[in-house]
Amino acid sequence: MDIRVAGHQVDTGTALQHHVADRIETMTEKYFSRAVAANVTFGRAPHDQFRCDIVAPVSNGHVLKASNRAGDAHIAFEGAADKIERQLKRYAERLRERRSEPMSELPAEADYRVLDIGSDEETPASEAPAIVAETHTDIPKASVGDAVMMLDLRNANALMFRNNKSNELNMVYRRDDGTIGWVEPGRG
Repeated sequence: MDIRVAGHQVDTGTALQHHVADRIETMTEKYFSRAVAANVTFGRAPHDQFRCDIVAPVSNGHVLKASNRAGDAHIAFEGAADKIERQLKRYAERLRERRSEPMSELPAEADYRVLDIGSDEETPASEAPAIVAETHTDIPKASVGDAVMMLDLRNANALMFRNNKSNELNMVYRRDDGTIGWVEPGRG
């Protein structure tokens, strides 16, 4: 497995790099041995904290992402690694559940374009917020369970999908309390 550890304005010493490599290899062996790579980046966060971001492509275009902040780089990494471990566990369980039926393919990553809104001097102040980016993505056809898995794998706040059963547009989203909300259009 290819594990890359980098630091932005942070020295990633040998001990931290070995700790990161050992923890990630242990996780992948336990839950998903087909993981191919992981990029772990440490940086400075506000209030004298460290930030750790982990990006780990697993297979078929699925990418796990997690981040965490703490006063110590090791603690920041452990928090992010715990999140990745939960995602790996859910992903492996989902694959075992769906082994008999083909899993819906994830759509290509969203296409983001930043719109030119001009400088602050040219743009008059308004009540409405400025539009900074527009998103274009394919809407996957999936079951509610698969949509929740896609939401977790993308580490996103919301996902619109076409429900396999009703063929209607639905949305799943992560609520502030950590639970998942599901929006299904009314029939009537």
